[in-house]
Amino acid sequence: MFSAGKKVLAEGAQGTMLDLDFGSYPFVTSSNTISAGACTGLGVSPKTIGEVFGIFKAYCTRVGSGPFPTELTEETGEFLRKKGAEFGATTGRPRRCGWLDLPALRYAIMINGTTRLFMMKADILSGFTTIKVCTSYMAGGETINQVPFDNNAPIEPVYTELPGWAEDITGIRNYNDLPVNLKNYVEFIEGQTGIPITIVSVGPDRNSTIFR
Repeated sequence: MFSAGKKVLAEGAQGTMLDLDFGSYPFVTSSNTISAGACTGLGVSPKTIGEVFGIFKAYCTRVGSGPFPTELTEETGEFLRKKGAEFGATTGRPRRCGWLDLPALRYAIMINGTTRLFMMKADILSGFTTIKVCTSYMAGGETINQVPFDNNAPIEPVYTELPGWAEDITGIRNYNDLPVNLKNYVEFIEGQTGIPITIVSVGPDRNSTIFR
């Protein structure tokens, strides 16, 4: 197939932080969930990999135990869980919800070699007056900008607050028609990660997708 000049899109399951080797061990799954898993899982050479698309939600979720610095355990987290239908597809187990964690996203970009980002569930954040984004952590009185796998000290997220938007965006199909504050949110993440966000999902339907 490759010798014929054809392209293959390989889709992985689960998130980077659940990767057996590079996730938040021991709170991981039993396989490699990062992009390199496509090589071991499909038996293809790393040289065949072209672009790597990183798919992330506009906020964070996690199922089960494990570190989650931005977790919201009060009514805001419950609001995200209900509005975003954040329950396991097979077990119905409720997912833990929290604000976007940029150090974790930057780590995922680094370990996967991500070339483009696709933001999912932007519509779930509609209605928030203020949206918080974790840009770093505080640990032992020091600011750290990366996921502290070797640090046993408790960490606290350091947030940047951005203005939210009230509009229903589920019917929008053009990026320029999105609320200004949502576009600012997208562009803030791009500036913090250095990776372009080329798809923004604004609803659960197949066509609820905005290409940039």
